[in-house]
Amino acid sequence: MIDIRNAENEFLQYTKKFDLNNPNIDRKVYHSIRVSRISKEIAKGLNLSDEEIVLAMLIGILHDIGRFEQFTVYKTYNDLKSIDHGSLGVNILTENNYIRKYILDNEYDNIILNAIKNHNQLKIETSLSKKEELFAKIIRDADKIDIIYEATEIFWKDEVSDVEKQKISDEVFKEFKSEVIVENSLKKNNLDRFVGIISFIFDINFNVSLEILERKQYIKKMLDRFNFSDGDTKAKIDMIEQLAERYIENRLKG
Repeated sequence: MIDIRNAENEFLQYTKKFDLNNPNIDRKVYHSIRVSRISKEIAKGLNLSDEEIVLAMLIGILHDIGRFEQFTVYKTYNDLKSIDHGSLGVNILTENNYIRKYILDNEYDNIILNAIKNHNQLKIETSLSKKEELFAKIIRDADKIDIIYEATEIFWKDEVSDVEKQKISDEVFKEFKSEVIVENSLKKNNLDRFVGIISFIFDINFNVSLEILERKQYIKKMLDRFNFSDGDTKAKIDMIEQLAERYIENRLKG
């Protein structure tokens, strides 16, 4: 059985190697703990075994372990401008067999490492086993749910007025209307990034994950943060809200 409390403690010890006085680094600690809790909720909703639920929690704790070194070295979380943080996390866990600090045996290593490697990719690798794919989907959903939460409570706090004045790029709006996750390369400003986070719903795997989003009302809370004065932007935001609500409703009905 996985000792999840020991794993959390080891993770917290690991993060002390970095500058936790930097809010960009510190928030990743809390993000990881929240994602672990969300993973637990999703795994329970999927009726997984107790052992599988704890495994999902462990992956949640470890999924962003590469972020701390990434920001310390590159001063950014932008993978395109630095390093793929999923692959970096795998390297950290496999170097000197560090993963054994979190789980004593290697029975679940492939599941853990493949979930971490795939959690931040546009698509999951097709070569994974069914069980590896299941846990990759759980962590992808949990991660996206918490990023959406962060968009309601943390991101752009000092840039509200700037976001309200920005316009949605045509390419980003087109992608959203196509019901696909917006690629990072298309985003030109913070409003594009805002829309991109809402588009995460199109890559959610499980109904239980959508139910969490609906219950928490995160999309509505995100949109309520801003007062867009530009008529064209406001109309597009209204359409985005309607499309998001309809998409979630249809998925849950189906």
